[in-house]
Parts: sequence; C-alpha cells; structure tokens
Amino acid sequence: MTSARNRHGVIAILDNLRASELVEFVQGIEALGYGSYWIPELFGREPIATAAYLLANTREISVATGIANIYVRDPHAMVQARHTLSELSGGRFILGLGVSNVGLNTTRGHTWQPPLRKLSKYLDDMEAVKPEGASRSSVAPMYIAAHGPKLQALASARSDGVVTYLMSPEHTHLSRQRIGTEAGLNVVCMMLAETDPTRARSLARNALAYYLTLDYYHREWLELGFSEADFENGGSDELVDTLVGWGDADALQTHIAGHLDAGASRILVMPLDVGARGMTTSKTLQVLSPNPH
Repeated sequence: MTSARNRHGVIAILDNLRASELVEFVQGIEALGYGSYWIPELFGREPIATAAYLLANTREISVATGIANIYVRDPHAMVQARHTLSELSGGRFILGLGVSNVGLNTTRGHTWQPPLRKLSKYLDDMEAVKPEGASRSSVAPMYIAAHGPKLQALASARSDGVVTYLMSPEHTHLSRQRIGTEAGLNVVCMMLAETDPTRARSLARNALAYYLTLDYYHREWLELGFSEADFENGGSDELVDTLVGWGDADALQTHIAGHLDAGASRILVMPLDVGARGMTTSKTLQVLSPNPH
C-alpha cells in the first residue's frame, strides 16, 4: 500500500527565495512528511540544477522536475540528467517532463510543434541514448504532463505515468480510465487554508488568472462541462471551487479525497499561501501534513 508520505507531494514556484531559504523550505516539508518536492520550470532557476542542489541538502524526500520542458534540452541531456541524479541521490530523483506551452516556448525562441508528434519523437530519441559509466544502471521514474487522451495514452505506454494540473476529480477519473491501473497519476491541486469565501476566491482567482488565458485549458474544462461564461471575470465561483481546494482542514481533505477516490496515486499540493519566508508562512502545508498531528 502506498504510504501517506508518498501519496502527498508539494509543488511551488520558489524562485523568489534565497538558496538557504529554499533548502529550509524543502527540509521543512520533508519534516512534515511530504514525500516529494516538484520544481516548476519558468524563467527563474534551472530545475535540474536546482534538483541536484536540493537532493544534496536533504535526506529522504524525493525531488522532481515539475516539469522539465523538452524544448529547452535535447534528449541526450535529459537522459544524462535522469540517470545521473538518480545515481547520485540514491534513487530520490523523479523526472517530470512535458511540452510546456506555445507562449513560453515562443518566448524562449523555439518553434512550436504538435505536442503528440514532438513528444513521440523526443521519447524515441531518449530511448536511443545509452548512457555510459556508473550511472547507466540507475533510472529515475519518469512522468509526463498530459491532459488529453492521446498524450495520456502515449505517457502511459512510454513512461511511469502522467501529471495533471488544474483539473477536476472527474478529469482524474477519466485519466485513470485512460492510463489503466498500473500507471502513476500525479494530480496537482491548488490548495488554500482560508475559510472566508471572499478572500479565498480572490486569492484563487489571482492564482488562476494566467491559466484562464490559455485556450488548451479552456478546451479541457469545456470537455468537463464548463462553459465559456465560466472563464469570464476571473472565473465563475463554480470553476474556482472545482479547481482550487479552500476552506478548513476538513474541506481541504475532502478536496484531496475527491481526487484520490477518482484514481490519483499522488496529490501534489500547490499551496497558495507560501510567502516571502517560505514554508513558515504556509498554514496550508501545516494543515495537510501527512505526519500525524
């Protein structure tokens, strides 16, 4: 049976923290019982280098890229990182990868390609790489960011499973049906320990604002029964409440349970109350700690 530690991870954009504060944050969630920390890739720290640093400064927690963009490093480099960090950490590295999105890749100077074709070719090229040296026998788990049926089918066939982001328990259920019982299903959930509805939804809308501009999220949400009207004015209450878990401890646990019951194998908590001092400011991470209170 999967332990509570391994069923709960944390994903957070912490590029604003100093290196010492970042280490303190990850050591803190390790002490709280979270089994993994996932590093997003935007325009701050490079995630694979950051993963190496954090693995060297922790003892038990797994560290993952969440996700490493396949456009910005060639397949050989990705395979080398996968084997090297797995070897040097004693098996605590997790490789999360994906295609990111049109806007971010265009900003970085890359030409967008159809995701299924791009990812299929990339995985073919990864499989052709045969690492040399001591690291060749150490292979980190690999998960692929995928929401639609075609990408999820590819991910379940060619990796250890998928990562989903900002989706409903219904989507988690559909994902589990698509990928089968053996593949891992890592579900990212924005979470906030805040009981005031006005404040909670305001903070949630701030966090969702960027994603409400992306058409591929609209497509997925429309498939789940939402309408274009749900995307207006920062998102309807129904959309916000579906995508973001907020409230007291029972409400947060209920939100997570909805995804676990639907087939998630790991919940990646994205706390919306991590401030300038890192974990010490997050009531959410304290409330959802896998360790007994």
